[in-house]
Amino acid sequence: MQITQLNIYPVKSLKGISLAHSAVHEHGLAWDRRWMLVDAQQRFVTQRQLPALATVEVALTDEHLVLSHPNVEPLNVPLTQPEGNLRLVSVWNDHCKALPESEEVSRWLVAALGEQAQGLSMVRFATEFTRAVEEDFLDGGAAHTYFSDGYPFLIATTGSLDALNQALVAKGQAPVPMNRFRPNIVIKSDEAWAEDRWATLAEQSGAFQLALRKPCKRCKVTTIDQHTAAVPAPAEPLKTLIELNTQPTQKGAHFGQNATLLEGADSVIRVGDRLVVTIRDA
Repeated sequence: MQITQLNIYPVKSLKGISLAHSAVHEHGLAWDRRWMLVDAQQRFVTQRQLPALATVEVALTDEHLVLSHPNVEPLNVPLTQPEGNLRLVSVWNDHCKALPESEEVSRWLVAALGEQAQGLSMVRFATEFTRAVEEDFLDGGAAHTYFSDGYPFLIATTGSLDALNQALVAKGQAPVPMNRFRPNIVIKSDEAWAEDRWATLAEQSGAFQLALRKPCKRCKVTTIDQHTAAVPAPAEPLKTLIELNTQPTQKGAHFGQNATLLEGADSVIRVGDRLVVTIRDA
């Protein structure tokens, strides 16, 4: 098996960046979910509330996070840590310490997206703070993450996307691209849903090892076109994923596996890396 895509999402719920390689850290791929948008109550805001966030492009240079949108000139946000007091912000039920970026970002978002972006600000995860991953699926271990929904890595496979798209087309629906699921690591696999039986994934020479912890329950972000922010078929692909029932013991739609790092902090992961799998005990 081989890695075919690596993606990071520096600002939670904005467009992702495809990479040829990345540093691997316990909290995820380098720069993944380092920033987040929050409302006036300091609660996270994503495409669930504001689908238009999918139209904001993100790039990283040596010195800046660059935000781009067709309606406005690009905005450069310095990578150097901003000055200002720490804020307490929330992601789901977690409270995290964060540093606010300048109000210029808030003005830029309104200029790009209109009044629907009024009241938003962008914050950066305060790395001296640790946000723990839920312990229930860690087999006694520990892990942490930045502003992801809950786990530092999301793994998906081409075989599972192919199976989903075959089911969609059979119903007269359009197939969906992998970016609907916003994975970090995409693996070429001919067998659909094989990842649900994997316990670990290791680079063949042992540079890093990931533990697959739990299936990823999917939300309405998967219905949003990640280029246009349109919702072509409001119930899909969630309805078809539920019908496929890939997780018989769990309710809802699932696609991909949440993962944590077991070995290889600060190593490099590359598109093309070959992987060795261990299978879960039955």
